[in-house]
Amino acid sequence: MNTETPALSRPDYRLGRGHDAFVRANRVIPGGVNSPARAFGAVGGEPPFVARAEGAYLFDIDENKYIDYIGSWGPMILGHVHPVVRSAVAEALELGSSFGAPTVREVEIAEAVVAAVPSIEKVRFVSSGTEAMMSAVRVARGVTGRSKIIKMAGHYHGHSDALLVRAGSAATTLGMPNSPGVTAGAVQDTILCPFNDVRAVADALARFPGQVAAVLLEPIAGNMGLVPPEPGYLAALRELTETHGTLLIFDEVMTGFRVAFGGAQALFGITPDVTALGKVIGGGLPAAAYGAAAEVMNQVSPAGPIYQAGTLSGNPLAMAAGLATLRLLDAEPPYARLERLSARLAEGLDRAATDAGIPHVVQRVGSMLTLFFHDGPVRNYDDACRSDTRLFARFFWEMLARGVYLPCSQFEAAFVSTAHTEDDLDQTIQAAREALQAIRNF
Repeated sequence: MNTETPALSRPDYRLGRGHDAFVRANRVIPGGVNSPARAFGAVGGEPPFVARAEGAYLFDIDENKYIDYIGSWGPMILGHVHPVVRSAVAEALELGSSFGAPTVREVEIAEAVVAAVPSIEKVRFVSSGTEAMMSAVRVARGVTGRSKIIKMAGHYHGHSDALLVRAGSAATTLGMPNSPGVTAGAVQDTILCPFNDVRAVADALARFPGQVAAVLLEPIAGNMGLVPPEPGYLAALRELTETHGTLLIFDEVMTGFRVAFGGAQALFGITPDVTALGKVIGGGLPAAAYGAAAEVMNQVSPAGPIYQAGTLSGNPLAMAAGLATLRLLDAEPPYARLERLSARLAEGLDRAATDAGIPHVVQRVGSMLTLFFHDGPVRNYDDACRSDTRLFARFFWEMLARGVYLPCSQFEAAFVSTAHTEDDLDQTIQAAREALQAIRNF
């Protein structure tokens, strides 16, 4: 994988207040950011510091405006500062920001989730996708009495120890820690398989008969760039897990309420045993959840012996934002319009790269997409890692200089929101055309 910093000039704004803020941040925050994805490590340079957002746009502290395709890494399906969501949060804040006690709003959003997501009869709210997936795995192990789990190389399920595992090159291999501080013991029961490889999962289940608690995956991968499941893949996993008495866990932190109201499981018609949700479910505030059939969730404390807790779980402000978002998505489903807008963007990016003579592929499901600088389809993590990351970094900076804020890594998905207009997409496509021509002539 090529990770060199591109030898391109950076926008002048980086010498302004944003640069000063980044220097200041580095004195008191590791790397100057509170999540590594924001550090621009994959593209080089310094990130702009955002002052505010509105609709489909971000505005940095140097007064630059960007068309935003990050959307806070997925939650902002309705765009930034949607008036209904904003009002819901303001009203909730008037009553208090946290109680450490049950509220009716928690019940209302739980009812909305149960009604929308095919696999969920009961749901527990938490504060982050990491918590949701960590808890989902604990439940799977507790319910089955088994220790081992199978995850897909390149799929990110948060930073809990057992799931933070380096991708292996073999079809099926025991994991190795992906970070200092993660012990070998923490991942000794984590088995890696390539995404879209049914045989690898079948072999792993046969290799460890009666020992695998769960097979877990993003049904649509978004954390190695957008990689869809191949036809029949999810159905095959469903059949395999049922045969082996293994639970199937869908990490729909990214895809839940994004690719369809009921998530990827509704889109593809495959019902997992356990589902993790996040991002859209919080309406832009910190919220996530995991859920399953009642007989599974009734094993979670205090109803059952599997312990999980959180002081700010079901936070009133997050529940207000999430509930307002889900009600809007249900009352006036935006998915057909998002499909049209996203298809227009994907087709425009594809034409721009084709006309520039640059090897590429655009992959999309619903309002999630990635332009890979790769000369063929990307099916799995190994394919993604063969992308030209140096070229992507050049493209990223050229686009940012033209007022388009894309994910700052080849291995992240971009998101379209209901706030984006056709004019926004046309400006983005034109910027891409100019950026790719500039790169070709560099």
